[in-house]
Amino acid sequence: MCGMKNETTLHVQSGVQMPATVNADAVRRLRQKKRALLSVEAYVAGILSGNRSLLGRAITLIESTLSAHQAIAEQVVSACLPHAGASLRLGITGVPGVGKSTFIEALGKQLIGQGRRLAVLAIDPSSARSKGSILGDKTRMDKLAVSPHVFIRPSPAGSSLGGVAAKTRESIILCEAAGFDTIFIETVGVGQSETLVSSMVDFFLLLMLSGAGDELQGIKRGIMEMADSIAITKADGENSKQAQVAAQQYKNALHLFPMPQSGFLPQVLPCSALSGKNIPQLWQLVEKYVAQTQKTGFFQRKRKQQAKYWLYDTINSRLQHKFYENESLKSELKQLEHQVLQQEISPFLAAKKILGSFGL
Repeated sequence: MCGMKNETTLHVQSGVQMPATVNADAVRRLRQKKRALLSVEAYVAGILSGNRSLLGRAITLIESTLSAHQAIAEQVVSACLPHAGASLRLGITGVPGVGKSTFIEALGKQLIGQGRRLAVLAIDPSSARSKGSILGDKTRMDKLAVSPHVFIRPSPAGSSLGGVAAKTRESIILCEAAGFDTIFIETVGVGQSETLVSSMVDFFLLLMLSGAGDELQGIKRGIMEMADSIAITKADGENSKQAQVAAQQYKNALHLFPMPQSGFLPQVLPCSALSGKNIPQLWQLVEKYVAQTQKTGFFQRKRKQQAKYWLYDTINSRLQHKFYENESLKSELKQLEHQVLQQEISPFLAAKKILGSFGL
C-alpha cells in the first residue's frame, strides 16, 4: 500500500443551512406595533384610495384594546361610514375540515376574474397562550393572497361567540370604504352560535361534508335554519356520488323548515373547489338571492335590522366593559362572590347589590 494516498470513506457533506434563530414574522409584527400612529385624516385618505397596507393598519387599531388606539379607530370608522354599504357581504361557515379556505380561494378567483374586488375577513381559532390566530389564512389561500384585487385579513376569534372577532363589523365598514365590493366572512366553525355571523352578512352559506356519518345529525337545526343555502364540498372523484346523496338529504330536510322571511327557498349544491364543479352556479345562486330580496325590499330591511342589532350590542358591550373594569367594584364583587359560594347570600341578591353600587 506504499505510495497510495491515504483516503477515507468519511466525507463531510455540505448540509442544509441552519434557519435563522429569530422568527421573521415575529420581527415584522413587532415593527408594526412600533410604527408611529398616523392622523385620522391619513388613515381615512389611505383607506379611501384603496391602500391595503393602511387598511390593515387601521383594522389593527380597531382590534387593539388600548384606549389611545380605540379613540383613533372610532374616528376612522365614523369617517369611513358614509363611503360604506355598497358591497355584497357573504358569510361562510362550516365544520372544521370542510374546506372553507379552499372553497373561498376557488370562488374568489372566479370573482376577481369577473372584475370584482374581494376582501376576506377570516376569523381563525385563537391561541390560548398568545391570543393570536393559530391557522393564518394567508398561508391557506396563497394564490388568492397575491392578487392586487384581494385583501385577506386573518383575525383571532378570541372569546367572542359565533366564531367571529369582536371587531369584524367595523372591519367590514373599512373594507367597503376601501372599494371592495365583495366581502367574505369566514368563521371558525367550531359549533358555537352563528347568530353573530348572520347579523352582519347579506347571504349566509353553510358548507357541509358528505360521508362523515349521519349528515343530518352533524349540524344543529338552528344553523341550518339560518343558512340561505348549503354547499356540499369536496364533491369530486369517488366522493361525488356521496355528495349527491347528501345534497338530496339536505334538500329533503330543508323542505320541513318554515319558509324563511326572505321568501327565498334555500338551495343545496354539491361543489368541488378542485374541479370547479358548481362554483359558478353557486355564485349565480347568490346573485339570484340578492336580486329577489332587493326587489321585495327584504335586503334593505335586513340591513337596517342589522344596524339596530349592532347599536344595542355595542351598548351592552360598553356597559359590560365599564362594569368589570371599575376598580372600586372589583373588591366588592370579589367579596360578594365569596359570600355566594359560602351560601351566605343568594346570587340574585348579590347581583342586585353590586349593580346598585354601579348605579343601576
